[in-house]
Amino acid sequence: MASGTETSGSGDINRTLELLWDSGRRPSRGPKPGLTLERIVEAAVEVADRDGLGAVSMRRIATELGTGTMSLYRYVPGKGELLDLMLDRVQRPSEDPDDLGDGDWRSALEALGHATLALYRRHTWLLEVNQSRPVLGPAALDGMEKVLARIRPMGLTDPELVSTIVMIDGYVVGAARTQVYQEEAERTSGMTDAQFWRAQEPALVKAMTSGRYPVLASLSEDAFGTGFDHFEFGLRRILDGLEVLVAARRAADGPATDGSAAAEQPS
Repeated sequence: MASGTETSGSGDINRTLELLWDSGRRPSRGPKPGLTLERIVEAAVEVADRDGLGAVSMRRIATELGTGTMSLYRYVPGKGELLDLMLDRVQRPSEDPDDLGDGDWRSALEALGHATLALYRRHTWLLEVNQSRPVLGPAALDGMEKVLARIRPMGLTDPELVSTIVMIDGYVVGAARTQVYQEEAERTSGMTDAQFWRAQEPALVKAMTSGRYPVLASLSEDAFGTGFDHFEFGLRRILDGLEVLVAARRAADGPATDGSAAAEQPS
């Protein structure tokens, strides 16, 4: 991963929206048969997946496609707009109607958590993008629509439903970043995770027997082992907390208080 950070929405927002929603001008003729905006975006994603976001440039993408750099500008103004198209492209929801599980809101959110983690694992360059101000395209909205339709029966207010999705995404981003950074550290240092901790063992043993850290010294040998699934544990605790909130709302048997429509209750 590169150390720099790109920002979504850094290009011409109006032009980006036209491209995302296919409402803008099209090139009157392509300089190369088969060259399309879709192919340009796919090539950019492939380069970012393989070599990192820093490797993405109009010149590099043109080289990948076997065309001149100026040919690309017929389709997309620059890298800022291209990045937003890439972000929307990788967020396309699965066409599988059961990809969010076939049960209640909890199974949908659990599936969302795992799917989002898989997304960041496939496209690690996403962690290099500041998406605090996303330019919303059809893929992003399709995905949000799909999730909201599944979790609407929670009976939460509309802002709370959106916050639930934000919360899951924030948790997953943190977990994905930790995993990716660990792998990057192992790759760049040439030292495995086991070797790294083994090198610290003499100092840590001395610290644990000093009496200065009685609680740490009392922990079981597997406390920091690799066999525990921290991601799954954290995700389930988040869902447990939401379950308590949903149960409380249903017990109160009252509609949402922010003016939103009453949520449909599951049968």
